[in-house]
Amino acid sequence: MGALAHHHDVLQQLHLAPPFLVDDYIPRYQLLSEVDAARKRSQAYAHLQNCNLCPRLCGVNRYETTGMCLIGENVKVNVIAPHFGEEPCIQGHNGSGAVFFSGCNLRCSFCQNHSISHQRAGFDLTPEALGDWYIKLQDVGGAHNINLITPEHVVPQVVLSILSARSKGLKIPIVYNTSAFDSLTSLELLDGLVDIYLPDFKVWSQASSKRLLKADNYAAVARESIRAMHAQVGELCFSCDGIAKKGLLVRHLVMPGQGDEAREIVRFIAQEVSRDTFVNIMEQYRPDAHVGKPRRGNTNTAEKKKTKDGGDETGDSAKGGGDTNVRYADINRPVTSDEVAAVRKAAEDAGLWRFCDPPRHDGFAI
Repeated sequence: MGALAHHHDVLQQLHLAPPFLVDDYIPRYQLLSEVDAARKRSQAYAHLQNCNLCPRLCGVNRYETTGMCLIGENVKVNVIAPHFGEEPCIQGHNGSGAVFFSGCNLRCSFCQNHSISHQRAGFDLTPEALGDWYIKLQDVGGAHNINLITPEHVVPQVVLSILSARSKGLKIPIVYNTSAFDSLTSLELLDGLVDIYLPDFKVWSQASSKRLLKADNYAAVARESIRAMHAQVGELCFSCDGIAKKGLLVRHLVMPGQGDEAREIVRFIAQEVSRDTFVNIMEQYRPDAHVGKPRRGNTNTAEKKKTKDGGDETGDSAKGGGDTNVRYADINRPVTSDEVAAVRKAAEDAGLWRFCDPPRHDGFAI
């Protein structure tokens, strides 16, 4: 028994442990029956006619108008290209086949991709044309996977595009790169099509969800959706070359002064998802989007807004300090190394051990 325990401890020190290796992985969409594929296709068209998949529940007919995301029946794409800005196990040697969708179902005050997610810049594609781009990323770009970035508001189109590309020879994994603001109905439609779920769990409390993301129920939805994602695909698994093939990878962007919420997030992952969850604690936060912009209106107006909404857009200045003449003053700075280290320690104390760390060797980071 002691030898087995020692062996388990040794495995936990490895970047890539044998229990998480897969051989000759076949993407889940390749195993989908024609009956199930037809059912998902029919459901996707129905949801476009009555858009109620994402937690916003707009209920609009997207063939005629748009809801909060401002995207209709076709997707709007900002960039499609091999991408080398992801985790090493996602981007690999050849890059991840990134599809950056324009629009979003959140309104994050600090959005790190503000020019893409908050603006409708890009070009329109039908689901079938989008699927053709997947084939190009695979056959011409040599991408390791198809990486769907900010897809929560275009799930029906994503489903149709994957099914279209499947019939044309797609054979690499699908990565669903999400804010975690996904409904269970949406994830049910994606079940059998997505190989890797890559949610970014942003904030923990309802107050922060409302003030920073403009979505009162974000934290509750994220907890529910991440549990569902894990139930579908399990732990993150790799091929022998260190490329992720299936499973759950949870991100958390460390933010200024939000350490208490970060600790709750990593405890949730360890206790209610799995201690074997692969986690990326990210330190690249920078003030962006609306953060640090001049405050609108005068002090009295801002105070009235604070009283009415329960939290003003300048940030809780008494808590965060800084220049109270700018919006979201409490997060108007980069994170410190101490803040990042504190979140990492909290994650380890909670029992998490699989982290996206730099390699301890000169080879490829796995």
